[in-house]
Amino acid sequence: METLRLRKILVWLLNGSRGGPTRLKILKALKERPMNPNQLAKALDLNYKTVIHHLTVLERHGLIVRLGSGYGVPYFLSDVLERNWEIVQSLTG
Repeated sequence: METLRLRKILVWLLNGSRGGPTRLKILKALKERPMNPNQLAKALDLNYKTVIHHLTVLERHGLIVRLGSGYGVPYFLSDVLERNWEIVQSLTG
C-alpha cells in the first residue's frame, strides 16, 4: 500500500468519521501489544460488539491483521501500519 493511499485511509477512518476516536484508541492499544476483542473491550471500557465492528473496519482496510480465526484470536497492527506509524501520530498529535 502506498503512503499517500494509507494517509487518505487513515484521515478518513480516524478523523473523517464518527467512529474515528474509538478506532484510534484500538490502534494505540494494539501498538502496545496484540489483544483479542475481549481484551480490547475490557482495556478500553468499550462494548464487545463495538470493538468487533471497529476491528472489522480496520481489518478490511489492511490496518490490522488477526492471527487465526474464531473466538479469542489476537489482532496486531499490519506491517504496513507499523512501518508508517508516524502517519497516525501526525494525524492525532
